[in-house]
Amino acid sequence: MATKILPHLWFDGAAEEAAALYSAFIPGSGIGTVTRYGKAGFEVHGQPEGQAMVVEFHLGGQKMLALNGGPRFRPTPAVSYFLTFAERAALDRAWATLGEGGQLRMPLDAYPWSPRYGWIDDRWGMSWQLSLRNSEQTGGQVVTPMLLFTGDKAGQAETAMAHYTETFPASGIEGVLRHDGSGGEVPGTVMHAQFRLAEQTFMATDSALDHDFTFTESNSFVVLCNDQAEIDRTWTALSAEPDAERCGWLKDRFGLSWQILPRQLPRLLEASPQKAMEAFLQMRRIDIAALERAAE
Repeated sequence: MATKILPHLWFDGAAEEAAALYSAFIPGSGIGTVTRYGKAGFEVHGQPEGQAMVVEFHLGGQKMLALNGGPRFRPTPAVSYFLTFAERAALDRAWATLGEGGQLRMPLDAYPWSPRYGWIDDRWGMSWQLSLRNSEQTGGQVVTPMLLFTGDKAGQAETAMAHYTETFPASGIEGVLRHDGSGGEVPGTVMHAQFRLAEQTFMATDSALDHDFTFTESNSFVVLCNDQAEIDRTWTALSAEPDAERCGWLKDRFGLSWQILPRQLPRLLEASPQKAMEAFLQMRRIDIAALERAAE
């Protein structure tokens, strides 16, 4: 199955620098297409011409996107990216790179679940968990998105996983470990869970502790759909906040942001950049036929 769900990271001018930094410490990684503001009709008020708009990159085979969207949204640890390393030296190099100018969440040390693990926010606020373990434990993925349900969403991880696995094909919950009530957490809620969406591995956890963060648009997930019927079906299943609907973006009932887009969007935008982009920016749910008319 072709990659269906892509992590999408929001930056304020640093998308290209961040993608290059991330790609440097994970083998088999690299930068793909870079689309720039002011080029080929992509003009957005307030964004400097020539600056990267969207950077396509991949980390150890995981396709990802980085957007320079301005200062409106900031990342939080409600979405983090779990990095799996087979070698301690590689993990330590990545930790040092990500930690420069960053914020420590959990120190790099031995824990019951890993002989070497740590959690850190990088200099741009993106959150990473690094662990020494076999990538077969995460379906062969080097990078696995982790969803942390806090605040008024604490205790909803299991409900969210059920909803997501019902929405996407080739999905299922693989395992759930529950809080036992120690440490201030609610017994029976999710301490750690692993699930798959469209053959891609995700993780989830609940925390009832006092956290000052929740999900924001700075971390979203792009869903690539094959046709209008799939866009409509996915949109209807996920969208829960009408005020958040714009340009294919939506928020689900748990506050997590998604972008429901057609696979052919790059081709349609390239065919007639200015007209297709103008049509795209007016849409809430994406209308493929309308984009095709604009591109013609």
